[in-house]
Amino acid sequence: MNKHARQLKIKEILQQHHVENQHDLLQLLRDSGMTVAQATLSRDCAELSIIRSRVNGNYRMIYPEENTERIIQGLVGIEVLSITANETTVIIRTLPGRAHGVGSYLDHLKSSLVLGTIAGDDTVLVIPSSVQKISDLIAYIHSTLSKN
Repeated sequence: MNKHARQLKIKEILQQHHVENQHDLLQLLRDSGMTVAQATLSRDCAELSIIRSRVNGNYRMIYPEENTERIIQGLVGIEVLSITANETTVIIRTLPGRAHGVGSYLDHLKSSLVLGTIAGDDTVLVIPSSVQKISDLIAYIHSTLSKN
């Protein structure tokens, strides 16, 4: 099955089922007759901007529909508690369990200021593309999360 068809099937599954994680999604794809490697599924989820969000106390994988970027941005802004930095990195503190969503959102923006993010439970490590641009990166994060 080609990439386009596989990604359409992923969207369909996420609309029809409560999927908590990639393991569950992988199993649902296999149940539907598709053989997909975990690495391929991870790439598909990143390309489709699928996020794992906490809904009613449980996690759920969500495919953002058109025009939901502002909604997601507003939610991410609420989830961020603080942004601090030293000479080499930026640390974002979030509500418990929300660091992955915040890190994924920042990665999705594909800013040239961000080399990458690493997320734990309530902390996101943001690695700048250049340590000389730390202050620009902090300003960018603040402005991105405060847009409405």
